[in-house]
Amino acid sequence: MTASDLVVGDRPVPLAVRDHGGDGAPILLLHGLGGTLLHWDAVAPLLTGSHRVVAMDLRGHGLSGDGPWEWEAVLDDVRAVADHLGLDQPFVVGHSLGGMVAVRWALRHPDAPGIVNLDGLRSAETEPRHYAGLAQEELQELLAEVKAVFDAQAAAMAQPLPEAHAAMYPQRSLLTTGEGVFVRPSAALAAQVRYDPYFLDSVEPVAEIRCPALFVLAGRNLPGLPGRVGELMTAQRAGIRRDLLSLLADRPHLRLLDLDASHAMVVERPEEVARAILDFHAETTGRTGPAGRDESTGRPWIPSA
Repeated sequence: MTASDLVVGDRPVPLAVRDHGGDGAPILLLHGLGGTLLHWDAVAPLLTGSHRVVAMDLRGHGLSGDGPWEWEAVLDDVRAVADHLGLDQPFVVGHSLGGMVAVRWALRHPDAPGIVNLDGLRSAETEPRHYAGLAQEELQELLAEVKAVFDAQAAAMAQPLPEAHAAMYPQRSLLTTGEGVFVRPSAALAAQVRYDPYFLDSVEPVAEIRCPALFVLAGRNLPGLPGRVGELMTAQRAGIRRDLLSLLADRPHLRLLDLDASHAMVVERPEEVARAILDFHAETTGRTGPAGRDESTGRPWIPSA
């Protein structure tokens, strides 16, 4: 089935949408910071055999309009897409920043059929107490290093892209102005998200989720991280896993699945990501094997009770 693109335009922030079609319960896909709906092009076709699948560009990204990053407004964006396309009670799946939106969606919609959060629970620049396995002095050194990396990226985003660099991005991710070609989101929006408390840590709100939720954690670092940033990312993942497991201990409707992939899991492992989504949806609706087992691989889910 050929995907179709459309714009939900009758609202303050127009929203670009790709409808991948399919029949069955609806799934709505949300990309991460700096991504677009193209992020899902390898995963979506794997879901359409049993689901209606829709992806959207978040505000300030791709071909969607600009607006301040306010979480409730972003949730209104998601609701507008669902309503426009007649997606009744969508199963919301988000990667990275999109996963944080999915958590907020679950908090707003306690009767939702479920969410899947793909490695979207904490920023790399979260509070020191959220890392695990590093001495305090070493942790402070690594935090300063990662801050310098992100500061340099932020400075680069505020400048027009050199022609050779612009050619490396999909056209959907670029904005051409009289001053040159810039990558989306804007440097201003990226900075707003970067320092947002909920972006820094969205683990604690997980305790308030009442609908089924699956959290898929990356098992390894992104390739090519500069300097010692990889050491900090290892400590960050360990902290997420430690803190998430403590929340899941008495909440059987919440699940955790480790995936042998990096934060770029949607691109690296589209088949496994799709299988995790399908199996969790089937389990929450009573159409799979015994609770506590990943039917795609035979591996047990990490117990939440």
